[in-house]
Amino acid sequence: MSTLRVPQQVPPASEDCEQLKKAFKGWGTNEDLIISILGHRNAAQRKVIRKTYAEAYGEDLLKELEKELTSDFERSILLWTLDPAERDAFLANEATKKWTKSNQVLAEIACSRSSHELLMARQAYHSRYKKSLEEDVAHHTTGDFRKLLAPLVSSYRYEGDEVNLTLAKSEAKLLHEKISDKAYNDEDIIRILATRSKAQINATLNHYKNEFGNDINKDLKADPKDEYLAILRATIKCLVRPEKYFEKSLRLAINKRGTDEGALSRVVTTRAEVDMKLIKEQYHKRNSVTLDQAIKKDTTGDYEKMLLALVGHEDA
Repeated sequence: MSTLRVPQQVPPASEDCEQLKKAFKGWGTNEDLIISILGHRNAAQRKVIRKTYAEAYGEDLLKELEKELTSDFERSILLWTLDPAERDAFLANEATKKWTKSNQVLAEIACSRSSHELLMARQAYHSRYKKSLEEDVAHHTTGDFRKLLAPLVSSYRYEGDEVNLTLAKSEAKLLHEKISDKAYNDEDIIRILATRSKAQINATLNHYKNEFGNDINKDLKADPKDEYLAILRATIKCLVRPEKYFEKSLRLAINKRGTDEGALSRVVTTRAEVDMKLIKEQYHKRNSVTLDQAIKKDTTGDYEKMLLALVGHEDA
């Protein structure tokens, strides 16, 4: 489901590194050259480029980019050039440090990644920050948010397709009882969302809808201003329909008065190699303009070019 346009004949990493070095030289940086290389290489290729660059020039490519580039373009390139696990660790750390009750990034990372990807992100967090993601989440969050987020980021779910329908039935009933009682922070709700496989949760929520008539997220909208309920809904969406969650994140980022570039860069860089094709379809269906058109209307310059390259725009 990647939208990334990688050329069929990718030059060797040494050649890419020479070109990047050239882009940093002279009177000003050649941003187009940087985009034409990094914006069209997949995660494995970018990793080799970073390693080759360090060996050839004794310099860290990320530090060079940081030195040469500015603002939203710089952030999008840096996020993109990071290894996916390092990027998740960086974004999660940022989310713990700047944590507010409306920040859904931790739930997003915990629930939209595979078990292996989340494990890799936790390991990257250890090596980068010399502490664990779990301890930072527990330290920076409070109350019901901590109760939900700490087990979510610690989770290692079963990834298979097998589903226990009897269990789906009984847990759908349990969820409905707790939600009817407004016991949204109940340990059973959290246990189900934090430990069951995505396939099992999907079966449970399908049964919930068939049996009780409403989509579970509709029942969790009792108070639209309640930020804990918003995180609960985001958790469920990321577990079962991530493309819907990310479409909404992009819609909100672009349609705000003044674009939320932080969210726009995060979603595009983290999903370009995952499910951007689905997100783009969802976006078009929901907004009757394409994501490419929305990005063109809302962003400018090198930042726009970089985002369009990552969402797989024809000319980028």
